[in-house]
Amino acid sequence: MSIFSKIKDAIFGHKTADSGAQPQAPTGTQGVPPAGTTTGSVATAPAPTIQPTTQVDVEQVLTQMAVAKGNPDLNWRTSIVDLMKLIGLDSSLDHRKELATELGYTGAKDGSAEMNIWLHKAVMRELAKNGGKVPANLTD
Repeated sequence: MSIFSKIKDAIFGHKTADSGAQPQAPTGTQGVPPAGTTTGSVATAPAPTIQPTTQVDVEQVLTQMAVAKGNPDLNWRTSIVDLMKLIGLDSSLDHRKELATELGYTGAKDGSAEMNIWLHKAVMRELAKNGGKVPANLTD
């Protein structure tokens, strides 16, 4: 599993576990043979999986996680290291290098402030692309 997938799952999974939303099959005439077909064994296609349409409020989820862990000193809003620590991921340089490669960072993968700032914004943009509600000040 990629580092970004772990980040996304930690944030989105935290929210979906609380929401209790369950996919539901559409109602209607499923299983009833169309007019003009012979009776007998009728094969029906499985119902499509319906994804919940609610967006995950990334800022709210991360704020709740910080409060629950009782660690207000983590600056997850600007620091990729603190964000990774908050959600329980290894924030070592090796893992940040791997994340940088996954997200397409082309600069020196040396743990510089430039790389870390880019990584944080890229993670927030990717969370937004994947259904997260992320404030603009966290993606710019």
